[in-house]
Amino acid sequence: MEQRISLITLGVRDLARSTAFFESLGWKRSVKDASGVSFFQCGSMAIGLFPRDDLAKDAGISEEGTGFEGFSLAYNARSKDEVDEVLKQVQYLGAKIVKPAEEVFWGGYSGYFRDLDSHLWEVAWNPGFEIDESGAVKLPD
Repeated sequence: MEQRISLITLGVRDLARSTAFFESLGWKRSVKDASGVSFFQCGSMAIGLFPRDDLAKDAGISEEGTGFEGFSLAYNARSKDEVDEVLKQVQYLGAKIVKPAEEVFWGGYSGYFRDLDSHLWEVAWNPGFEIDESGAVKLPD
């Protein structure tokens, strides 16, 4: 696994309100045609805003209590095989697989794990997100 974070997804209670907040700060949305999610390029990584209840449902965990903290960290892999390799590696190292990797509705392949401190991570291959040689994810306009 390369040493990088590709995408931080924040679970939000009101997507339109949260998107407007970041846009009011001068942030410019990327992937403007994406439905139900907002993305912002942030240097070599990206921030995603996703409805909190949908993010919890996607990971297969409870939205309330200690089951879900309102965000997930994401590692974007270069291939489906790398997703599987990373999930096997983190499980071997003591992480708990929350949701095994599978084909997902947006056309990619992803799974979730909790690290040793129970932080939620998604490992995903997204055919629409370019990853350059340095590991930086590049979002389409």
